[in-house]
Amino acid sequence: MYRYNTNDKQLLAERTNQFKNQTLRYLAGELEEEEFRPLRLQNGLYIQRQAPMLRIAVPYGLVSSDQLRALASISRRYDRGYVHVSTRQNFQLNWPSVESIPDILGELARVDMHCIQTSGNCIRNTTTDQFAGVAFDEVEDPRPYCELIRQWSTLHPEFAFLPRKFKIAVCGSVNDRAAIYAHDVGLALHHRDDGQVGVKVLVGGGLGRTPVIGSVLEESLPVRHLITYLEAVLRVYNQLGRRDNKYKARIKILVRAMGVDQFRTAVHREWEGLKDGPSTLDDRALIGAKDHFSAMPYESIDSTASQLALDEQRDPIFQRWLKNNTHDHKQAGYRAVTLVLKAHGQAPGDISADQLDVIASLADEYSFGELRNTHHQNMVLADVQERRLYSLWRDLQKIGLAGANAGHLTDMICCPGGDFCGLANARSIPVSQAINERFDDIDYLYDLGPIELNISGCMNACGHHHIGHIGILGVDKKGQEFFQVSLGGKQADNPSIGKILGPSFSAEEIPNVVDTILATYVALRHDDELFIETCHRVGIEPFKESVYATRDH
Repeated sequence: MYRYNTNDKQLLAERTNQFKNQTLRYLAGELEEEEFRPLRLQNGLYIQRQAPMLRIAVPYGLVSSDQLRALASISRRYDRGYVHVSTRQNFQLNWPSVESIPDILGELARVDMHCIQTSGNCIRNTTTDQFAGVAFDEVEDPRPYCELIRQWSTLHPEFAFLPRKFKIAVCGSVNDRAAIYAHDVGLALHHRDDGQVGVKVLVGGGLGRTPVIGSVLEESLPVRHLITYLEAVLRVYNQLGRRDNKYKARIKILVRAMGVDQFRTAVHREWEGLKDGPSTLDDRALIGAKDHFSAMPYESIDSTASQLALDEQRDPIFQRWLKNNTHDHKQAGYRAVTLVLKAHGQAPGDISADQLDVIASLADEYSFGELRNTHHQNMVLADVQERRLYSLWRDLQKIGLAGANAGHLTDMICCPGGDFCGLANARSIPVSQAINERFDDIDYLYDLGPIELNISGCMNACGHHHIGHIGILGVDKKGQEFFQVSLGGKQADNPSIGKILGPSFSAEEIPNVVDTILATYVALRHDDELFIETCHRVGIEPFKESVYATRDH
């Protein structure tokens, strides 16, 4: 993974000292709340419903065991002994005091972590596939390009105050696991006919109040132009994006208003002054970035013998975990392992300090001291030898992280909702817990097959409900919490926005609604047809009829 150099470390130290002085001035009454607000947002500090929240950057989801140990220690000293994995592959502390933030930032800086650009109207953390670099279907490792984007975008003075926040996702695999069509800019790496790396550039995607699937801006941009082209896109958005209405300020609104062809023309006009300029990626820059992500010191393993050893482990519970939570690896004899952070009674994405300490040790023992956060609010050990998977599984059982439901209904995405966020219309966490408890029959979940269920507490869509196979949205009805249900959303491979089922439901009704949707799917599916395939084949009407008929009775 990328290791911070002297310049990176100096920047973090200076930024920490700067914000410490700003915070002291605020606490002393020398700065008003409105003066302090942009300063705290630049340092990842939100004022939530119950307490401040600090969002910690994890560039492209990659984190070291030493960083996990530091987070565990910080959460014990300054918070309530846990952290939250967000859908942007970041960490969040939900209960720090404002007074403690400078000290927290100082401790983070000692392990090369920070909160820069995790909030505010700037370029946010660039995300990617959680299996980047090890994915069996990978065409090009996206991590070096994510790092180049991080270096370019961090504290870029021209893009510090954009019309609204700006999100970039990069995918280098045949199968999109980074939801690139739902981002302000999505980048798909591929190999061009000339053998060079190309970039398919998507623009104007996003969720929130106006969900939009991104449009193709460039089919195959030569990768050396990646940064200059992104700069041209950001300049056009910065100049023309609306600032009079925050609900219409995202780039998706600008692209829709201009039309993608006119927007492309404006970008190319801006790009003419940047193309082949100082930010063009030459071989030295590309090789330098790739050198940070060279292959791990893998052992040469007989994959056939390794697989036979796995088959000899007869424990059916282990075999279920092996099938659902481990993933093919490009290196023979290795697999990537998903740790599902969705235990009963726990908010999706939450992980305790004690678990963090153990996972850090497991990463050192089994996976070269590295982990990844996923936008599904889980964590991944990317480089585990197959012959050691049973031992790892036994170790994960001891800390409650051996759940074998990855990719299934109860492996849901859920925003913090009304329990924490002042913007939320409803409490999403209790709904997720009720669904988790209702559908705890793992054999039934396996029979249903892969289903993505996403929950958001408001229209800001932090839970990505629009692109969930089943989406649940918290809404306010005369001061009461209700939930709107949508079906058919999909993040990749012909992505789609879910269609609203109909009138909203109370929180108490949601488990029954989900149950009816699933029963309808089972009745309608063809052999081996996935839930999302049935939804798209039959449309929403059969589900709507079943749900509301059941509700009326």
